[in-house]
Amino acid sequence: MKACFRRCLRPFSCAFLLMISMRAMAEPIPFRRAMELVVQHGAASVAAAEQARAHAAYQETRNMFLPQLVVGSGVAKTYGFPLSIEGSAPSVFSMNYQSFLFNPAQRDFMKAAKQGWLAATSGTQDQRDATLLEAAISYIQLDALTSRVHVLNQEQDEANRLVSVVTDRVQAGVDSQMELTRAKLSAAQVRMKLADAEGAADLLRERLSQLTGVPAAAIETVNESIPDVPDLSQQTDIVGTALSTSPAVKAAEQEAASRELRARGEHKMMLPAIDLVGQYGLFSRYNNYDLYFNRFQKNNATLGVAIRFPFLNFPQRAHAEAADADAVKAKRQTEVTKRQVSNETLKLARSVKQLAAAEQVAQLDYQLSQAQADALQARIQAAAPGAPAAPGQPTTPPPGPRDLQLARIQMNDKYSTYLDTSFELEKARLQLLRATGKLEGWALGKQ
Repeated sequence: MKACFRRCLRPFSCAFLLMISMRAMAEPIPFRRAMELVVQHGAASVAAAEQARAHAAYQETRNMFLPQLVVGSGVAKTYGFPLSIEGSAPSVFSMNYQSFLFNPAQRDFMKAAKQGWLAATSGTQDQRDATLLEAAISYIQLDALTSRVHVLNQEQDEANRLVSVVTDRVQAGVDSQMELTRAKLSAAQVRMKLADAEGAADLLRERLSQLTGVPAAAIETVNESIPDVPDLSQQTDIVGTALSTSPAVKAAEQEAASRELRARGEHKMMLPAIDLVGQYGLFSRYNNYDLYFNRFQKNNATLGVAIRFPFLNFPQRAHAEAADADAVKAKRQTEVTKRQVSNETLKLARSVKQLAAAEQVAQLDYQLSQAQADALQARIQAAAPGAPAAPGQPTTPPPGPRDLQLARIQMNDKYSTYLDTSFELEKARLQLLRATGKLEGWALGKQ
């Protein structure tokens, strides 16, 4: 390979050979391996960052009850009476300690932050399920498109042969020019379908590359590795299951609980609070302490409690009322989310049943067209050339290669329709798996 690259003179040739070598060395990626790569590659997503931020906010509110120690110095030259620096007397060395001792409002704020963290965790799970759903659908659709491209290539060969046969028949004076135009139109339509399928497959490879981190040229599906998607449409109380397991519903409920706790904490801001405080300072004579105080002492310390009794705070009352409104809004939003999940789950269950019936119809239609093509081929092989028709029977032209090729093209179209219907059914079942909280276990084999 390196020697080949050294012989290349133009960079475009190098890029082309590199792409060919990547496809040649590409190994098929099994379905569950692809899903594992999606989970690993999506670990640094926006939802995960939001979860980390919410956890840090919870730690911030909880740590207000832990000691806060600040060490520093307030060195200054004093002229006259020793004035304070940032609220403290000038000192060579100072140490300040503070922590909440009794603060009902802060405890509710801590509980609210914890619920917000749990809501962000549920939101991360919901986002991961959405990513897994997109990856699973893309993988299955790419696998179906691979089969479709194979069928369309066969159909294109049949269409090209049909054009050749009709051209010969036109030259022999058997068919009209219109039949040749129809054959060419059929071949052009097949080429258009093939181009659409190949373009869609390239887009899916690119999207899977973004989700898994694997180069698009190296992505190749393995049909046998795709596990069967369970049919949950027959499950009893499927709506109740979805409501109890849906990460979106959990996130909405936890966010509503967080808003309610925060509103309660805002009201408790009007209650008394007690802080534990302490301070140490190392003083020096050059700050004139010995001139303005009866007794000078180098080491000085204070330890006690700071008690606050808020009596009038009208802005805080208005802030608490606004927090109440936010809590009511979050509660209503939870009800809306539950209705949406309920309706979507019920709609998906009905859609799975309808698509299962449509898949059966498409399969039988394909089998019928396949049987007709086989029967037509048998008739052509069994027909004796030049055999006279039975007395009293109308003379009808025997089927020929043109009829057989038309039947095969129709059979391939039916098979493509069957593949599309099967994919739509798998997609609806996957969406139902996500709605009931079972998608990740199925995709990663953790059931």
